[in-house]
Order: sequence, then C-alpha cells, then structure tokens
Amino acid sequence: MNVELHDGSRIDVVMEGEGPAILLPVNPVPVEGPQADEMRKWGADPALGRTLIAELSRKYRVIAFDYEGHVLQAPKPDTLTPENIAADFLRIADAAGAERFAYYGYSWLALSGLQLAIRTGRLTALVMGGYPPIDGPYLEMLKVTNATHQMSLSTASANQPSETAQTAEWGETSEEYDWSSVEVSMSEKQTRQFVTLYEHLRGFDDRKAQSLLTCPRLCFAGSKDRIEYGEKWGDVTVDIVSPLVHRKGELMQAGWDVRILDGLDHTGAMQARHVLPVLLPWLDSHLSGE
Repeated sequence: MNVELHDGSRIDVVMEGEGPAILLPVNPVPVEGPQADEMRKWGADPALGRTLIAELSRKYRVIAFDYEGHVLQAPKPDTLTPENIAADFLRIADAAGAERFAYYGYSWLALSGLQLAIRTGRLTALVMGGYPPIDGPYLEMLKVTNATHQMSLSTASANQPSETAQTAEWGETSEEYDWSSVEVSMSEKQTRQFVTLYEHLRGFDDRKAQSLLTCPRLCFAGSKDRIEYGEKWGDVTVDIVSPLVHRKGELMQAGWDVRILDGLDHTGAMQARHVLPVLLPWLDSHLSGE
C-alpha cells in the first residue's frame, strides 16, 4: 500500500497479521550490503524492523512504514513539524482502515508518538522507547541538530558527498564511539528538517501534556542511555535514562509503566531481542480486549 503524506510525497506501508492494530514506524525490508555492515559497526541490526514485524504480527495487525528512511529520501526541511508528523501517521492509519490502533516508536519516533497521542483519541496504547515522556531533552537535541545542520552546510560548501553516510543526528549510536571523529554526511535539507522538528518543540511542556493522554502507556530506556557530545556539538549531553530513573514516581502517577533495561545504551535498548520481552507481554496485557 502506498500513502500520500502531508507534503505530497508517498510512503510504502506494509500490513501483516490479524488482531488489534499497531502502528509501527520501522523499515520492513532488511538493509543489505555496505550500509548493513556500517550499521553493525554501530551495534545496530539491519533486520530490526523485519524482526519486530514478524514477532508482533503473530498476535497483532502490524501496520509498518519506514518513516525515518522516508524523510531521509524525501526531506521535509520546512515541514517536519509535530503537527505534520501526527497528521502523516493518521493518514497511514486511515489508509490501513485502522480506526483504533496502538503505537510503538523509538528515539525521535517515540517523541513523535507522544505528539500523536496528544492530538487524537484513537490510540489504544502508546509505547515510547529511548525517549522520556517527562523532562525530554528537547533543547539539547535542538543544539545537536543545529550543530549537525551547520556541519552539513560546511560539507556541502566543500563539495563533498552528502546524502547517505553515518550522521550526527542522534539515533543509532554506541557509547564507545568517538563522537569527535564523526563526519556529518547528510545533506543540508536532511539535517534542516530535524532542526525544524526541535524548533517546533522548543516550548513544548511535556508535563502539561500528560493530562491529554488517556490510553495505557509504557516507556523504557537502557540504563546507559546517556550520550556526551563533544565540542563539535557544543559539549551537549543528551540524557535519556535519568528522567525515567529520577522521575519514575511522577511518571507512574501520570499513568506510565516504566522499564529500565540494565546495561544497555541507546542502540542496545532498541534491538528486538531486548525490546520484544518488554513490549509483547505489556501489549498482551493491555490490548487483549481490543
């Protein structure tokens, strides 16, 4: 299935399984070749999306779409806003015939799920991995994405290739990686769209947003999910796990189930072998009546 998004671009959507619907922004096609080798260097699984789909579709109707891959292929430098992302997700749900659906996203796609949830009453469950629902590092990520954008401008001015290699955009990383050695290799439009996203989230109050949430919700992160960016990125620290640890009581009071995955960093905690033992039992306990 092919769905038109807010900017007129189109995205492929894969549906598998029967049961309660789950919106899953992952790549349904395993990555192969040099790109897969590069992902493995960073501790990422080239077949992550396919594994999640295969396991979840045993009990659920999975509606999968590679939103991150799509925005890199069809950048939205001025329109990748929380409102438009939520509208895109709802377009996909509508095209799939899912009036009600759960949502699981990781990293910036987790915060996108929160933005979706506060704009619609159609969610049956919300799962945020690798991003805290309260005290999210929005300003820190704005600094990182601004720095990344500036580096992409320098790369473009030097006439270097700038479309597809590893980037400083925070997502798939390893705590052992030397961030001072990373070269930004996304295009100016690719990096600017993430600046647009975090600019629009600059004044977002995630505490006040909690009152707008009504569905069951789960958040999780690795116990080592804390990235210290070097001087190139303004010496910014993006701390994902601390809000889940220090605000656990507040999160639970606000209706969240909280899980800390011991010993895992940002990349480790997104891998299917760690996600599924948390995600599947939780979904089973909250969606059995759907």
